[in-house]
Amino acid sequence: MIEAHKKRRQNIYFIILSILLLGVMALSMTTGDFKMSFTEFFRTLLGQGTSTEQMILYEFRMPRLLVTILSGAALALSGGLLQSITKNPLADPGIIGINAGSGFAIVFLIMFIPVDSTTFIYTLPLFSLLGGVLTALIIFVLSYKKLEGINPVRMVLMGVGLATALSGASIMMTTTFNKDQIEFVSTWFAGSIWGDTWPFAMMLGIIILIIVPFVFMRANILNILNTHDHISRGVGINVGRQNIIIVLLAVLLSSSAVAVSGGIGFIGLLGPHIARSMVGPRHQLFMPLALLIGAILLALSDTLGRVLLQPQGIPAGIIVSIIGAPYFLYLMSRKTQF
Repeated sequence: MIEAHKKRRQNIYFIILSILLLGVMALSMTTGDFKMSFTEFFRTLLGQGTSTEQMILYEFRMPRLLVTILSGAALALSGGLLQSITKNPLADPGIIGINAGSGFAIVFLIMFIPVDSTTFIYTLPLFSLLGGVLTALIIFVLSYKKLEGINPVRMVLMGVGLATALSGASIMMTTTFNKDQIEFVSTWFAGSIWGDTWPFAMMLGIIILIIVPFVFMRANILNILNTHDHISRGVGINVGRQNIIIVLLAVLLSSSAVAVSGGIGFIGLLGPHIARSMVGPRHQLFMPLALLIGAILLALSDTLGRVLLQPQGIPAGIIVSIIGAPYFLYLMSRKTQF
């Protein structure tokens, strides 16, 4: 039973974050190479804008914004799931190497399918998912010990090491690429939100609409799994099976997001931590806020990246890293036992 004052606090934060997200959305829609006032923006939404304004809003900015919001939300929820089942506050799809695995699989795909091919759009998420799942499996096997289970710090170290190896292998494969392939890989690894079209937005939206309700239905199980394993087994939970299911959900969320947004890290670290600091560790309370925080962080980072250093801009992944890296170092400094 959730206390009334905690639920009330969650509702307040949810309203505040929703308003903040709407503000970021409006800012994203009106800034860029083609500036648009709020009056022109609302007029275009009502169908009274010029053909140029409608094209820029509906064909370029709106699908890109939707992709950033969905990707940020997916990465934040994925990080929250990984942190819960590993009992590791440092767990994040980027930090523990899942994103690097997805990136390696995507680079491998590019070797055989042209980036401008229609087939590429549909096979990219599948390869990203396979790369993420295999990487997560390797990390969990290497981090697991029979008597103590998964060691949180060992998992981070294994993930960082594997991510470095996969990134190096990806770079080595790019030596055989042509100009277009190298440009795509560079864009992807920098987190430049390359899949900013309606087909990618729809694909990502469908995946999230299917997974998020399924995750929320498992909130009580996640609350128990976040305690000691013997407690979970004592109430009849099959810990091994539930961990596998939740890892698959987390990898599906993160791999789908990075497939279209690029190698973006730290959203899965920042979103859940900020949400827990607001309402506590219960998953029913912090997961909805983590979704909003992840969406805000990535949408704002992408907007700032497009405005700064025009016309080239700065990839959203770099902006997020500038914010997230110091926070990660702060959390690492609190982990004193290896």
